[in-house]
Amino acid sequence: MIDRTLSYVFEEKRFKTLGGSRTDAMVSANHFAFELFVEEPLDEVQFLKDFNFNLPADIRAIEVEQVDETFNIIQNPRVKEYVYLFAFGSKAHPFSAPFVCTLPQTLDIELMKQGARLFEGEHHFGAYCKKPNERTRVNRSVETSEIKKNDLLTANFFPENTYAYHVSASGFLRNQIRIMVGQLFRLGQGEISITDLERSLKPDFTEHLSYIAPASGLMLHKIEFDL
Repeated sequence: MIDRTLSYVFEEKRFKTLGGSRTDAMVSANHFAFELFVEEPLDEVQFLKDFNFNLPADIRAIEVEQVDETFNIIQNPRVKEYVYLFAFGSKAHPFSAPFVCTLPQTLDIELMKQGARLFEGEHHFGAYCKKPNERTRVNRSVETSEIKKNDLLTANFFPENTYAYHVSASGFLRNQIRIMVGQLFRLGQGEISITDLERSLKPDFTEHLSYIAPASGLMLHKIEFDL
C-alpha cells in the first residue's frame, strides 16, 4: 500500500523503499518507519501533504527526516517495542478478535509476570525462532519484558480484563515474540514451570517449541532510532 501510494504521488519519478520492520500477516502497527530513496531533492512539506492525502484513512505519515548515506533502517534501530494484547475466560466479542487474543483457559497472570521477566537480558533464543539456519544469530538481548493491565487500547467490545505483554529489543528473530508469548501462555495454564522456561533459554536446550501464539494479538508499538 505504501509503494502504491508513492507511485501515485511521484508519478513517473523513480524511488525505492525499505521497511524498518517485518511483521506477520494480521499483526498491527501503531508506529512504523520506512526508508525512502529518491533521485531528486524532495520538498518534505509538500511531500508529506501529498502523501497523507492519498494514503488510506487508517495510515498517516507523521514526519519526514533526512538521513545520510550511512543510515540503514534495518541496522540502525536502537529499540523496537512490541505489545501483545490478550485476555482469558470469557467469550471474545467478534470485533475484538483482530486486536486481542482471548483464551478460554484460565491463566495465572502473576506467574506469567514472573516468567516474562526471565526473558530480559541476553539469552540463547535458538528455540524461539522458526526455522533458524546455521547463520542465524540466536543470542539476543531483550531490554524489557513485562506484563501489565492493558491501558493502551480500549473499546467497549473488549473483554472486561485485558492484559498487555510489552517486549522491547533492538531486533527479534522470526516469530520470536509469538513463541515467547506461547511459552507464557503454557506457563499460565500450568503446562510448564518457571524452571522449564529458564531451561528453554539455555544453549543445550533442543526441544522444538511449536506453540506460536496467534498473530492477531501482536502490535508493533514503537521504533526508536539512533540518528
